[in-house]
Amino acid sequence: MNKILLFFPFIFCFCNQQHVKKNTATSIPVSSEAKPVNAAGIKVIHVFVALCDNKYQGIVPVPAKIGNGQDPASNLYWGCGNGVKTFFSSQGSWQLLSDKKQDSGNIILERLVFKYKGKDIYLVADAYNGKEIKNCTINFLKSCSGNYNDSVRMNNKTIYCGGASATLAYVGHDGLMDFQLTDTYKAVDNKKREAMIFACVSKGYFAKHIKNTGALPVVWTSGLCSPEAYSLSAALKSRIENEPVENAALRAAEAYSKYQKCSLRDAQRLLVFN
Repeated sequence: MNKILLFFPFIFCFCNQQHVKKNTATSIPVSSEAKPVNAAGIKVIHVFVALCDNKYQGIVPVPAKIGNGQDPASNLYWGCGNGVKTFFSSQGSWQLLSDKKQDSGNIILERLVFKYKGKDIYLVADAYNGKEIKNCTINFLKSCSGNYNDSVRMNNKTIYCGGASATLAYVGHDGLMDFQLTDTYKAVDNKKREAMIFACVSKGYFAKHIKNTGALPVVWTSGLCSPEAYSLSAALKSRIENEPVENAALRAAEAYSKYQKCSLRDAQRLLVFN
C-alpha cells in the first residue's frame, strides 16, 4: 500500500464549528429503489465525502483529531475550517436546511442538505465513515452511471439525489490508490451528469471508471492535492451561473491558488477539465 502525503503549503486546517447553522428541517433518507425523478426546475448536487482516516486509508497520518474517520465534527474534510460542512455552512449563498446523523449501518455518519439562495438548487452532502471509503467510491460511481438512487424529504417535498443528481462530486483520499474495483459501472440511461473528483491524481485513477459511467468529468486532478471545500464551492458556483463547462476547473484552480498560496499556473495544471 502506497502512503500518500497530504501536503498543505502555508496553511493547514483549523477545526471551527462556529459557523455551522442549526437544523431547520428534517432529512429522511429513503430506499435506493425510489423513483429517481425530481420535479421540474429542481437541480440536485450530491457530494460524497470520504472522511480522512489515519487508520484505514493509505495516507501519511495527519494530526489524530482531524484524521479520525469516525468523527465527522473534527474531520479534515468535514468539520475543519475548510471541510465541506463548515465551509459551505459559512457561505452566504448556501442555506443549511438539514443536518442529520445517519442510521446507515455506520457507513454514512452524517448528511447535510443545503439550498442555493434564490434558486431551486439543492446540495446533499454525505460524510462517509473513513473506514468505508470503498463504499463511498462505489456509490459515487454508481450515481454517476445512474445505478444508485436515494432521496431526502424536505418540508413535504422529495429531493432525489444519487443518480437523479445533475452533478456528482467526490471529496477525499483517492482510495483507488489502495484498492481495485472489479465491477464496471455502466450508464443505465442517457442522462447527462457531471462529475467532480477532488482527490489525489483522480484523473489517472478514475478515468476508466468515469468513462464507463458516461458522466462528464468537469473537474479532476493530475497530481497530489489538498481536497478541501473551497475548490468544490468555486466549481459549483461556475456551473450554477451557467459559465462554459470548462470554466469550472478554472474557478476551482483560482480558489486553490488563493487558499494554498500557490501560483495560478500551478493550480491550473493540477485541477483540470475532462
